[in-house]
Amino acid sequence: MEFHIPTLAPETLFHIGKLPITNTIINTWLAIIIFLVLGLTIRKRLSVKPGKMQNFMEFFLEKLLGYFDRVTGDRKKTMRFLPIVGSVFFFILLSNWLGLLPGTGSIKLGQSMLLRPANTDLNLTAAMAVVAVLSSHVFGFITVGVFTHLNKFIQIGTFFKSLTKGPVAIFTAVVELAVGLIEIISEIAKILSLSLRLFGNIFAGEVLISVISSIAALLVPAPFMMLEVLVGLIQASVFTMLTLVYLTIMSTAPHGHEEKDSHKTRAEPTLTH
Repeated sequence: MEFHIPTLAPETLFHIGKLPITNTIINTWLAIIIFLVLGLTIRKRLSVKPGKMQNFMEFFLEKLLGYFDRVTGDRKKTMRFLPIVGSVFFFILLSNWLGLLPGTGSIKLGQSMLLRPANTDLNLTAAMAVVAVLSSHVFGFITVGVFTHLNKFIQIGTFFKSLTKGPVAIFTAVVELAVGLIEIISEIAKILSLSLRLFGNIFAGEVLISVISSIAALLVPAPFMMLEVLVGLIQASVFTMLTLVYLTIMSTAPHGHEEKDSHKTRAEPTLTH
């Protein structure tokens, strides 16, 4: 029996022009096609009196929104972030589960495996992590304003104002700048954490199933594959909830900024009198 252990890098199957098409891209395309077909089917069958599929999807979506509300604390925010976090959740979940289909890791095209779980490609997980973190900053710019959002990291204005307030104020401003730089580093760390966590767990599961299947190809791998179904759901949930946390935090105004706005709002009626 041939013993095959997945390599860290996905295998290139062919090229479209200069673009290499890997076995993980094939699984990604499969997930996108399934989503497209499922979405068009559900949209076509939407009705005031829902059928079984629409009932199930509405029930599942309502449960999902409830979990998201626990993070955002606001249904309006949840609905605002749903297109991003919902797409991330279902894509990761389907991609993980597609990796358990028969033929994944065994069907060959030439010397390369035709199908490989999409999230065992670090390029894909890193790209999703970059989109998640950048989206949180875009929502931050839109919600609280560019300068307020940037002020969460580097308080340039505070530093220049401190130059006229004495050594203590200058020292405090320098410390705040250093903290801001640490915050920027933490944003980069978010990308590494999101991408490596998802990649590492799914890749480790793929290696485990490959090893077990090579030892005993029939009954022994079944419990591990059931475990991978659960791992796929957990990893999709973790990635999605962390993305939602980043979106919620970055779209929330700083505590001091909220107090200023509330004082201003309370003062306005007094001025009119």
